[in-house]
Amino acid sequence: MGLPAMGAESVSAIAFSWPIFSASIFVFVALVLSMYLIFEHLAAYNQPEEQKFLIGLILMVPVYALESFLSLLDSDSAFNCEVIRDCYEAFALYCFERYLIACLGGEERTIEFMESQTVMSPSTPLLEESYSYGVVEHPFPLNCCLRDWYLGPGFYNAVKIGIVQYMILKMICALLAMILQTFGVYGEGKFEWRYGYPYLAVVLNFSQTWALYCLVQFYTVTKDKLEPIRPLAKFLTFKSIVFLTWWQGVAVAFLFSMGAFKGSLAQELKTRIQDYIICIEMGIAAVVHLYVFPARPYKRGERCVRNVAVMADYASLGTPPDPEEVQDSERITRMRMARHDEREKRLNFPQSVRDVVLGSGEIIVDDMKYTVSHVVEPVERGIAKINKTFHQISENVKRQEERRRNSKDDSYVIPLNSWTREFSDVHDNIPEGSVSDSDNIIILVRAQTLVISNLESV
Repeated sequence: MGLPAMGAESVSAIAFSWPIFSASIFVFVALVLSMYLIFEHLAAYNQPEEQKFLIGLILMVPVYALESFLSLLDSDSAFNCEVIRDCYEAFALYCFERYLIACLGGEERTIEFMESQTVMSPSTPLLEESYSYGVVEHPFPLNCCLRDWYLGPGFYNAVKIGIVQYMILKMICALLAMILQTFGVYGEGKFEWRYGYPYLAVVLNFSQTWALYCLVQFYTVTKDKLEPIRPLAKFLTFKSIVFLTWWQGVAVAFLFSMGAFKGSLAQELKTRIQDYIICIEMGIAAVVHLYVFPARPYKRGERCVRNVAVMADYASLGTPPDPEEVQDSERITRMRMARHDEREKRLNFPQSVRDVVLGSGEIIVDDMKYTVSHVVEPVERGIAKINKTFHQISENVKRQEERRRNSKDDSYVIPLNSWTREFSDVHDNIPEGSVSDSDNIIILVRAQTLVISNLESV
């Protein structure tokens, strides 16, 4: 007895139900593990300046997982979900930079550390002398159009502005994309001049490239100082999430165009396979976050060799850790009683949540104001310079026109030799003998006629 034949819609529904089910498992894992890690940090919220932005980094996984799963369920909401994901990507990049600054002891200590790099020690390797003198050299071809950065406030502010500008432009471009999509002129993925997508894509690509370049330069300068918190693992984890989600989309589109994926399942997922892959990746990333961004170093009554709070004290002093302190910190657990003032300073769970939201919000607003104020001023100077250039060009054009008019007026003056030649012609036509009054009149008329003809020819 054979199985009843199923229609094309039934086959499509069965083929699509399996990816939805498998993606939901990874999304569930990502949400559970991420929420568990966030609650652990909130329960051990003893380093607010570090943990508030660390929580923002951890939230990247559930945000990506949720928006990708919703886009997988409803293709109509895919555009809005993608906009949310892109905006949070810029915010996560900012959180990572602020987290590194907090681990260095804040803005003032970070600038002091950079200024201390201008002093060269005898043990400094030859290849690192550029950093020892406090100079950050740009690679080719940026070194052709940019001046070297000097470690200190200038370098720090340049990096901060370079990262915050991406967050600001990302939000502005997301708003413009929604408006253009409403009027049907956005044209996602279409590189045509009548659509807004290519213009926004060019702006965002330049902005993102510059922000990542600034972050890499900041990491390169501070990686040795941040060694106790394993910065390389954190940096690679963050960059893999940001870059992998973009490059894999390009790879999937290329493979589909080459005909690598075939079959009913692949064709059904052709427009949403990127969201399906992200759902799987976020489940894996949530597991990695448990080891890369643990809450254990922040718990009271416990110290480990990579404890940020312990090693930050030595980092701020610029001295190596005490061997006895390191040996003692290697113990798995070493209980100590918290002092009375420490118990008072410790935030409870609701206060921790409030500080994450409001505390980080104040810092973000201040950085955005600083960036806008320092970006608007150069833009205004540039616009003023452009206006001055156009004014000079206009003045030069006016002077050229004035010279041309003056030269044209001078051309109306008939040269003396021309007058002499014309009157000599008139004189030659006069018969020999005495000249009467009538002859004088004839001569004057002929001379006047010649003058008028010369003026008309000019």
